[in-house]
Amino acid sequence: MNTRAELWDRLKETYFFDQETQFGLDVSHVDAESSWWSGMAPKFQTAFKDMAELEKGAIANPDEQRMVGHYWLRNPELSPTAEVRQEIEGALAKILSFAGDVHSGAISPTIGDGKAEGRFEYLLIVGIGGSALGPQFATRALGAPSDPLKPFFFDNTDPDGMAGVLGSIPDLKKTLCVVISKSGGTKETRNGMLVAKAAWASAGIPYAKNFVAVTGADSELDKFARKEGWLERFPMWDWVGGRTSELSAVGLLPAALQGYDIIKMLEGARHMDELTRSPNVQRNPAALLAGCWHFLGEGKGTRAMVVLPYSDRLELFSKYLQQLVMESLGKEKDLAGKIVHQGISVYGNKGSTDQHAYVQQLRDGLNNFFAVFIHVLKDRSGKTDALRSRFCAASFEVEPGVTSSDYLSGFFQGTRRALYESGRQSISILVNEVNEYSVGQLIALFERAVGFYASLVGINAYHQPGVEAGKKAASEVLSLQAKMMSALRDSKQPMSVEEIAKVLGDENAADTVFLTLRHLAANGRVKLVAGGDIFADKYSI
Repeated sequence: MNTRAELWDRLKETYFFDQETQFGLDVSHVDAESSWWSGMAPKFQTAFKDMAELEKGAIANPDEQRMVGHYWLRNPELSPTAEVRQEIEGALAKILSFAGDVHSGAISPTIGDGKAEGRFEYLLIVGIGGSALGPQFATRALGAPSDPLKPFFFDNTDPDGMAGVLGSIPDLKKTLCVVISKSGGTKETRNGMLVAKAAWASAGIPYAKNFVAVTGADSELDKFARKEGWLERFPMWDWVGGRTSELSAVGLLPAALQGYDIIKMLEGARHMDELTRSPNVQRNPAALLAGCWHFLGEGKGTRAMVVLPYSDRLELFSKYLQQLVMESLGKEKDLAGKIVHQGISVYGNKGSTDQHAYVQQLRDGLNNFFAVFIHVLKDRSGKTDALRSRFCAASFEVEPGVTSSDYLSGFFQGTRRALYESGRQSISILVNEVNEYSVGQLIALFERAVGFYASLVGINAYHQPGVEAGKKAASEVLSLQAKMMSALRDSKQPMSVEEIAKVLGDENAADTVFLTLRHLAANGRVKLVAGGDIFADKYSI
């Protein structure tokens, strides 16, 4: 561990600072010596080459034979073909035009008699994974009471959760619903869409002219939206993965509808992309970040990443990063097919809340993590409304000469110091304020850090075989459920779990039969006949 004076010297030597945007990356609390960085130079040169080839349109996802083009979204000039460039630019123009028409009232809600009336005031976003996490993060980071549409989310297939959301929307007649699914076959999103459609029908509202799709061309959702005559459809492309889709129509359409400056988001991301094309690791913030991850986790993910943003607006950033980092880097095999079990676990909440939750363990418990602090220099967002401006202004003192923001800054610095003194290392990111530009910067920074890290450890960051395995297993459970229900209908008497499994010809499926029956019985879809022991219970229809 270095002394305070040594940390200051290291800070001056290693601090990354972008004068134009006041963005800073402080790795002084990472104990990687210059010799370690020198030893990694060949791997970084390969990573820079891989990134350059990816941006040119190389097949960066060999398992699915796909290009990976989320960097083109904020700089269409990088697109490998004129057709792709035109699609990106056309989609952006369409988003801006559509959002403008919604805000002006040119596009209005369709009510019971089929006529347009009033203006949309609420927004229901139906999606899951990147189709929800990105828009939710942007909403929390950029939202204000004055936004033209207030957002709500279906981000799961939980009926209780969806009922709660529907009960919170003040007026369905003034609600625009955006359904997001690239394949159109994602079951959670499909279920949410059907629930929303039924809610509109129950309220006597012709739903189709109040629904919008964001999906792939000719997907199940695209075909359904065309058949039903939905209000509009926006594109998703197979070269943009869900976890890197926030700067496509997936995130830009909800953001534009809420009144955010999506051009600034794209500009922030584009500027960060430019910074992270430097072949000098110390002048490339994404490479520097990826290198620290590699050093701290020994290139094997031996330490978790705890994301601690000292800003309420960035509260959902750690949740967003969980998918981006863990789905990208959590892989069983490397590019050569060797079993490696790579990954970096991500968790976090926000400072200083964490100091009253799990910082105790971070400092004194298992040393199995590193921290990523995010410190916002300005006290308030420019979108803060008048009431909050009055009581939470920079000049409002909670003690003589001290504001609540001073406390927040003190807690960030104090926690970082306390962790380092206990042998816990950390990275600190400093942004001037939370706005559309800085949100774009943060998204791009971590997207590119993920890409660099994947190259350093030799894995495919752009596929997700584990996710597909989970979906396949879920389909098998639902298929078994249908067979169970058929067996119960055919039976003249109640049957136990093991009897049902035997009838199905799969006694190894008894655990699945047991859990499924308990679920069905709790919801009144099968009858439970108590047998004195939970495993002796019998079931019937």
